[in-house]
Amino acid sequence: MRPRMQGLAALLLGSLLANVFVADVLAADPPAYRWKNVAIGGGGFITGLVFHPAQEDVLFARTDIGGAYRWNSGEKRWQPLLDWMPEADKGRFGVESIAVDPADASKLYIAAGTYLNERGSDGVILRSSDGGDTFERATLPFKLGGNEQGRGNGERLAVDPNDGRVLLFGTRANGLWRSGDDGATWREMTMFPAVAKSDSAAVTSWNGLRPVGIAFVAFDPASGNKDKASRTLYAGVSTRETSLFRSLDAGANWQAIPGQPTGLRPNHMIRDARGRWLLSYGDEPGPNTMNNGALWRFDPADGSWTDISPLAQSTDRQGDGFGWGAVSVDANNADVIVATTFNRFSPGDEVMRSVDGGKTWKPMLAGSQYDRSNAPWTADSSPHWMGDVEIDPHDPDRVWFVTGYGAWASRNARAFDGGAAVQWEFPMRGLEETVPLALLSPPQGPHLVSGLGDIDGFVHDDLDIGQPRFAGVRFSNTESLAMAGQQPSTMVRAGHFHDRPAGAVRAAWSRDGGHSWTAFASEPPDGEGAGKITIAADGARVIWHPRKGGHWISADFGGRWQAVQGLPKTAVVEADGVQPALYYAYDASTGKLYISGDGGTEFTEARGTTGAVGDWIRAELRPDPRGGVWIAAAWRGLLHWSPGKLTRIAGVDNATSLGLGASAKAGDPPVLFVYGKVGGTQGLHRSDDGGKRWRRIDDDAHRFAGMIRHVTGDPRVHGRVYFGTEGRGIWYGDPQ
Repeated sequence: MRPRMQGLAALLLGSLLANVFVADVLAADPPAYRWKNVAIGGGGFITGLVFHPAQEDVLFARTDIGGAYRWNSGEKRWQPLLDWMPEADKGRFGVESIAVDPADASKLYIAAGTYLNERGSDGVILRSSDGGDTFERATLPFKLGGNEQGRGNGERLAVDPNDGRVLLFGTRANGLWRSGDDGATWREMTMFPAVAKSDSAAVTSWNGLRPVGIAFVAFDPASGNKDKASRTLYAGVSTRETSLFRSLDAGANWQAIPGQPTGLRPNHMIRDARGRWLLSYGDEPGPNTMNNGALWRFDPADGSWTDISPLAQSTDRQGDGFGWGAVSVDANNADVIVATTFNRFSPGDEVMRSVDGGKTWKPMLAGSQYDRSNAPWTADSSPHWMGDVEIDPHDPDRVWFVTGYGAWASRNARAFDGGAAVQWEFPMRGLEETVPLALLSPPQGPHLVSGLGDIDGFVHDDLDIGQPRFAGVRFSNTESLAMAGQQPSTMVRAGHFHDRPAGAVRAAWSRDGGHSWTAFASEPPDGEGAGKITIAADGARVIWHPRKGGHWISADFGGRWQAVQGLPKTAVVEADGVQPALYYAYDASTGKLYISGDGGTEFTEARGTTGAVGDWIRAELRPDPRGGVWIAAAWRGLLHWSPGKLTRIAGVDNATSLGLGASAKAGDPPVLFVYGKVGGTQGLHRSDDGGKRWRRIDDDAHRFAGMIRHVTGDPRVHGRVYFGTEGRGIWYGDPQ
């Protein structure tokens, strides 16, 4: 092993040289990998559940950013359906709506598209004739909003139960659309009322006025038969004005339903066994807010409307002002109804149940028993964002409701009617919708520590079994994690609070490998947000770079802060894993490298540069245990710095994430894992020889719409790699 650098003078010898390795860039025989999710269980907003009405055990789930899933009843786990999406589908991993063909359980339709803004791609309708194993697609001329306001509404997509060739799709900003050829082609139904495209069918959000448009569509099965398509269609618009419309001539003309309530927005509509329609309403579409609402039943036989709201609203609006997220009815018993409150902060959200057609109601969650064995971290998570509720049409004991972190299902709903406590389980095996923000693989103890959006973070003592969350300080998001290279049980992290308590510090330290955490004494005097944090190899000094602030160093976990000298605000800093005095910094906006050999108090620019490009590139630095540092520098490629020279690795066209793993034997270079483009091929790549030869190791079944982040090698298991996704959790791979 070559000697390591001693002091700042040695670090700055010579200028940085633009060298490249002469290499066989991409090997033709990629090693086979076995890929598995790190088990957490749920973790994100399941926006809708869709049962097949005729085929038992056919159930699908949609999520706002994590694709779609099919329930495998034999294995009692979820099967992801969209992991195959390539990078070209970036912006389509959120699901707007799901529909099944009531007459053919093999047919499935998914409306995919995440955002309406520039981050979004044009929406697609994915259609499958094998239950979701394979798909064909129809691209739409507009964007969808699987992660926009009102994403728990629905379903916006429906199949005619009398003619499976006919589908309706209610859009957010582009009106009502129809397909007559199994979803292959689509056209707008221009006679639908203009209110669907108006500002009244939009909602003000943090990023301006956001269209919600048509919240649901439905066919009346009684208006047709197996030889004749349905003639009566319904569509509900998310507006406080007149909102429910009906067509009696298969969509040629539309009229508002007389006598309907106004002043609230409809979000779900379900048909009961007597041909009546139940609707849930809120003053806003959710999920961010809803302060008023109601449940109504409409009987098309006589045109009557009946208010069946289970709970009265608070009169002072300082208590339990809330809306109704969804409503469901037993497929065989119109008197059995369930409904979910939405944003009921006091005393908390509830699932209300009636067995007399809505005359009286009982809360199902109060006094319940919860089986949290699949996800122990849910012990301190309360049900919220209950945007959908479903009674299994084939098992009335099973009531499912969604939350912002997964879905719960009852085991004994009918026993509850007789006075028993409801038994709830969290059947989320295989459904992983977390957004990892930081990953660490320590050289001792557990193989993985993670920081995540919304649910903080975990020490993964077992990769295949859900674990409790961090103890002690609890953030909403853990956005940065670091460990002391020579004392890996010493860790630091920086995070974000959705609702920051007064005086709460957004950084914490741990001496037990991340199991328990203590807050820093204070924050640096400038900056905001979590930003990036790192810790010296001996655990003695921390450099914290809050978002939009400068770099600050502390030797006592925030008791006192000192400004770091010599760094631009856009530089990313990493501590060396061996030498406590050594730090590296890279500024992606200029391509300049900075070194500190005095414990991080002052950095000096290494001579030379690779040219300015703008500050939006996110660089990743990984210190090499043999000396120097590796840098994933986006379109600048993969760089390696050792004393006096900077080398760009040949064949790596673009490197967006980088990890170092255990070498095959002592003295060999660490295994390199890079997500990016190598030899013209996009994917996750591995090199065992310091970047001379590369192999792509991901496969076409695991592309996640190009959202592979936070690549991390395991320092103890040769060939093992971890990475995060944007909505499909943490993954790890081992060579087979």
